Amino acid sequence: MDVLTGVIIGFFLWFVVRVVVGGIYTVNQNERAVKTSFGRAERLPGDKTTLDDPISSYLVDDERTRYVYPQVRVIPPGGPYLKMPWEKVYKVSVATTTVNMAVDYETPSANDNGTRLEAVTKDQLNTGLTGQIRYHVSENNMYAFVFAIKQPFVHVMGYFVSVLRQRIANFEAKPLPLGADAVAPQAGAPVIPGGEMIGVSINDLRKNLRDLNEYMDLECKSTAARYGLVLDASLITGIDPPAEVESALAAINTAHNQVSSDISLAQASADQKIEQSKRAVEIETLKAQAEVQPIKLLAEELSTLHKAGEAVLGAYLRNVRLRLYEKADAVYLEGRR
Repeated sequence: MDVLTGVIIGFFLWFVVRVVVGGIYTVNQNERAVKTSFGRAERLPGDKTTLDDPISSYLVDDERTRYVYPQVRVIPPGGPYLKMPWEKVYKVSVATTTVNMAVDYETPSANDNGTRLEAVTKDQLNTGLTGQIRYHVSENNMYAFVFAIKQPFVHVMGYFVSVLRQRIANFEAKPLPLGADAVAPQAGAPVIPGGEMIGVSINDLRKNLRDLNEYMDLECKSTAARYGLVLDASLITGIDPPAEVESALAAINTAHNQVSSDISLAQASADQKIEQSKRAVEIETLKAQAEVQPIKLLAEELSTLHKAGEAVLGAYLRNVRLRLYEKADAVYLEGRR
């Protein structure tokens, strides 16, 4: 009995330590958790997948067949929670993280130790890009982040860099028709037949940083369905040209600024003269209307009197003569011979 009692007491103590004490856990405010039972994550009812979630709307057709993950039950912050010995809890931080977009998780020394990302423009210039990206783990696709992707951060950074380099390599400024109202092309920008300007220089990239950031944000919306990571924003802050073309670009910018200033002054002077001409035309038009209006009114009045009869028109003319006689100092009448 003593041996049996010791075994029972030992099993009870193991159960208390292993299940009660070791099975209690909590989830912090910036964390979410996923629990597995015998290695299988707890699914949501109905065997739903990421294709049933709005995050999959950014996937193209061929990707919808490749990136299909089950939706698992996400444990929210709080506790204490209890798990059995055959269950395992995976805690994941969902806080927003900001990193340099040149960081390489596989090779930290790459890209100038993660400080400067290189890309080639369409005119074959090797540029250096600097900036940051913000990301956080997607609660709607925890399965992909925890179980499906071995190194999700590496995949996301690789996807971001490949999309960015592809965009830089194919970037073209918006074509501008050189019509009557078109703005003069930038110095150094090529002009193709038909009057359209296509810019592929670093200056064009710098001027369109906002459009470039918006393009990256749009293209990276599918990362939540792909890898379980949401890219909140990308902020490309600098595009540095090679040292050998820096002085040339500075000269181009100076010339462009001077040309822009001259164009602005000329346009302002032309607008002022056009406005003055419009005012002069309006004044002369009003003067002509003021001179013509009394004549029109007199013609209408005489026409009305004539229709009323010759006696009425004669009486009107007599009254007009009498008023003129009253104002005149002297009257000369032609005598009959």
